[in-house]
Amino acid sequence: MINLELPKKLRFSANQAHQVAAQIFRPISRKYDLAEHDYPVELDTMSAMVEGLADSGTQDISGATGGRKAEGEGDADPHATELLGNSNGGNMSALLNALETSWGDVGLMLSIPYQGLGNAAIAAVATDEQLDRFGKVWAAMAITEPSFGSDSAAVSTTAVLDGDEWVLNGTKIFVTAGSRATHIVVWASVDRSKGRAAIKSFVVPRDAKGLSVARLEHKLGIKASDTAELRLEDCRIPKDNILGSPEVNVEKGFAGVMQTFDNTRPLVAAMAIGVGRAALEELRAVLTDAGVEISYDIPAMNQPAAAAEFLRMEADWEAAYLLALRAGWMADNKKPNSLEASMSKAKAGRMGTDVTLKAVELAGALGYSQRTLLEKWGRDSKILDIFEGTQQIQQLIVARRVLNLTSDKLK
Repeated sequence: MINLELPKKLRFSANQAHQVAAQIFRPISRKYDLAEHDYPVELDTMSAMVEGLADSGTQDISGATGGRKAEGEGDADPHATELLGNSNGGNMSALLNALETSWGDVGLMLSIPYQGLGNAAIAAVATDEQLDRFGKVWAAMAITEPSFGSDSAAVSTTAVLDGDEWVLNGTKIFVTAGSRATHIVVWASVDRSKGRAAIKSFVVPRDAKGLSVARLEHKLGIKASDTAELRLEDCRIPKDNILGSPEVNVEKGFAGVMQTFDNTRPLVAAMAIGVGRAALEELRAVLTDAGVEISYDIPAMNQPAAAAEFLRMEADWEAAYLLALRAGWMADNKKPNSLEASMSKAKAGRMGTDVTLKAVELAGALGYSQRTLLEKWGRDSKILDIFEGTQQIQQLIVARRVLNLTSDKLK
């Protein structure tokens, strides 16, 4: 029988993240929702805490970095292999920590210093030498451009090798933490005539000459997180700041760069799962106060409509949670997880918007007001169904994997 209980090691790390969410994030959640673009100064304490944990060898508590298990890192806990068997490492821990911190506030979670989405890109494709150099930076990830959204193969930003430097030119939009991060992982093409195979990722220092912030976006949700438009105008970076191999392999395509998404999509799923759980817990309290009892012993059709709807959403949440765990576990065990990563992202993104908006509806005027955080979670959840690949893109990837068709055969 499969034991779906979390191993002790992961429970301890997730509990740390939950304490941060409950004691630091949740109390200031509304404050920074109303003060868009203000830097959450309370997170400076978080930054020192994360650095201290990293220096001591303890797992980070934000989970945004994802990825690679450190060389020599083992599982001393004999129960640490219970969940689906084999090993649980950085991806599983990162996923659970992202879930817990997003339960507190997903915008603040995305604002934690030195724990940007670009760090997951570095963890996915960097060489060991690059991990040593960039392992402790705060990296945002810049993919989207004004000419495209979810079609990552349409990157038009260019990188030209000039002596010992790459020269980057282009515009990137909707860059999470783009104005606050110390480094930006930029997707660019080294040879546009070779199509998607020539798309590589580059680590660009935030203070690099030629890199500028054009503007900060005003958004529907995650207002605590800054979202920037960046411009690269003859921006020069060292030759060895290209992540992974600089060689263009037409047969391989840009699978190496796309591996980033196999790490980050389950993390975004975890964010939606965290927000969804927060909404379900608040809704249960509202329904209980209103005298609506939710029973697991009585068929849903024999319960009040609100209770039946709650049970449906809770079951949907559980399905999303288990899909995300599977995607993270597969990454830790070196199993190809592109299909599962997209499945988890699609399921959790759809579940998150459904659960949070239905919670607003069932709570009535209370849910629509600012007396609770329900309406905020409804606004925050929408982006989790969009970034790192929209719902439609995830369904397309799933269809390609299931039908074993390439992108030129199924568009």
